[in-house]
Amino acid sequence: TPSKVRKKDLKEREDLRHLPLVTIDGETARDFDDAVFAERQGKGWRLIVAIADVSHYVLPNDALDQDSFSRGNSVYFPRRVIPMLPEALSNGICSLNPQVERLCMVCDMQLSAKGKVKHYRFYPAVMKSQARLTYNQVWHWLTEGAAEAPPTLLPHLQHLFEVYRLLAANRQKRGAIDFDTVETQIVFNEQGKIDKIVPVQRNEAHRLIEECVLAANVCAAEFILQAKRKCLFRMHEGPTPEKLKNLRAFLKLSGLSLEGGDEPTTADYAQLAEQVKNRPDAAVLQTVMLRSMQQAVYTPEQKGHFGLAYEVYTHFTSPIRRYPDLLVHRTIKAILNETKYRPLKKWQEMGVQCSMTERRADEASREVETWLKCHYMQQHLGEAFSGKVTAVTSFGLFILLDEIYTEGLVHISELGEDYFHHDAERHAIVGEGSGLTYRLGDTLQVKVARVDLDQLKIDFTLVKKQVPRPQANKNRRKRS
Repeated sequence: TPSKVRKKDLKEREDLRHLPLVTIDGETARDFDDAVFAERQGKGWRLIVAIADVSHYVLPNDALDQDSFSRGNSVYFPRRVIPMLPEALSNGICSLNPQVERLCMVCDMQLSAKGKVKHYRFYPAVMKSQARLTYNQVWHWLTEGAAEAPPTLLPHLQHLFEVYRLLAANRQKRGAIDFDTVETQIVFNEQGKIDKIVPVQRNEAHRLIEECVLAANVCAAEFILQAKRKCLFRMHEGPTPEKLKNLRAFLKLSGLSLEGGDEPTTADYAQLAEQVKNRPDAAVLQTVMLRSMQQAVYTPEQKGHFGLAYEVYTHFTSPIRRYPDLLVHRTIKAILNETKYRPLKKWQEMGVQCSMTERRADEASREVETWLKCHYMQQHLGEAFSGKVTAVTSFGLFILLDEIYTEGLVHISELGEDYFHHDAERHAIVGEGSGLTYRLGDTLQVKVARVDLDQLKIDFTLVKKQVPRPQANKNRRKRS
């Protein structure tokens, strides 16, 4: 693998080295897939999303390609990444590092004054990122720290922010669902021990990059469909009839309803998400809404993306860390070169494999995070915390602790002397004799009783048993 861009690599590429493209990522990121730039163009805008040209270095069906396909994704752990590609590529020649020449695939868009994509063009190019910026840094410059921003970059960042506001307004009009889910970050001290577990604060610089990326992904899907080529699309389907029935039953208990009858639209979900976001049980309601939808998958079928309210959608913007994006790049290049791209296996099989590796990577990340949280909780044995019921099962209640974002189980045998049974429709556990009810979203005081590092389980006991809810109270609750 070459360590820098060679003269022969520049053949038939457009030269964007003069443009002040920048990357904006998290503090710990080391592989930079995407760089962005915006400028005024007439009454509208030009938005450029430049993506690392991995397909120039990873050739179809070679050993590296086969290995990347079997990995499918980079896997992210706290403090460590298992990259899909060798580090010489993922952090080196493919990564859009600052102040070095890099090959890229570009989605060059023309937007109207209202932020609608009127025209787009794909082409291979050479670029030079002007800066490696972080979300927090950019957001600080755009809000209160303009005087601290490099004067060569600030106007371009302000342009990007104006474009983002137009794209975000269109997202709202489209009725895409916006969930405010809380992600957590494990903070380590200098000795490598866990210091604390904190929520990750997303700001509008995160959303700025997200909207630019979404716009490029939609253009990529349209480009492939217009050329009548096969590829992997990102498909996300709405609720199944059964899941919809369960969702409506639960919402009814919370005094809420989902519009749209048997076939609710994304906008119906978005309206409900907006309604619940300031409620104390917002996180629980969002979880139930999310669970009612199907899992997103990679497939050659094009059925759109329910959650984002797109009729066509694919993944184009992360070929360093996702194999489907690499396939999309190759397909786009084949269209531009008027050639045919044939993948390693049938498209359907490719989709099944890529969906599986994505789930596998997510599960591995979650498992490591859970182990670390269990390890951390060993120092808190016997301590009491407040937490919310995040799941109700036939064997007990899962509780997420408010301050340290760690989940554990209160076993059904810990709930009291009564015989308790599981009411799946109401997401509740009910005492037969006492009528004592524990529901999804309830706040409970619990004590850390046991931590099992081998099975990744934390057991809680209740600090004080709940007082039975009077019947009238239950009815009043339903109406509220």
